[in-house]
Amino acid sequence: MIETGEKAPQFTLPDQDGNDVSLSDFAGKTVVLYFYPKADTPGCTTQACGVRDHLPNYAEAGAVVLAVSPDSVRRVKRFADKFALDFALLADEEHAVCEAYGTWAEKSMYGKKYWGALRATFIIDAEGVVVHVIPRVTPRTHDDEVLKALEELSAAA
Repeated sequence: MIETGEKAPQFTLPDQDGNDVSLSDFAGKTVVLYFYPKADTPGCTTQACGVRDHLPNYAEAGAVVLAVSPDSVRRVKRFADKFALDFALLADEEHAVCEAYGTWAEKSMYGKKYWGALRATFIIDAEGVVVHVIPRVTPRTHDDEVLKALEELSAAA
């Protein structure tokens, strides 16, 4: 998994509307990049709706939020529409970005092993450096944890 102090891997992925979004589009801005396993599942819905509800707080902190899952554009579009998610949901169907950030891993549920995206969040500064990593995210407390980190980073600057 990418660690604090490392340069954030560049990427371009389609968003829920099929438009290409690149990390480089946000050069000079703080980016909250979060990875989630699967659109429209309970934990992912809790996390995404929390981000939606806290978007003014992210904007106040000067941060842009990008969410990445190994879902198709069609699936993230349905997810975005169903829950009125008005931030970029990026479709990483080939899981190349998940792999680049170290969030593609073998998982286990009910004794069955499979590969999927880990729930992790990276805060990337204006220079493209990862300045904070949350390797294991809890959907209910995600926003509190990220917004606190953004506040601490701002105070330290």
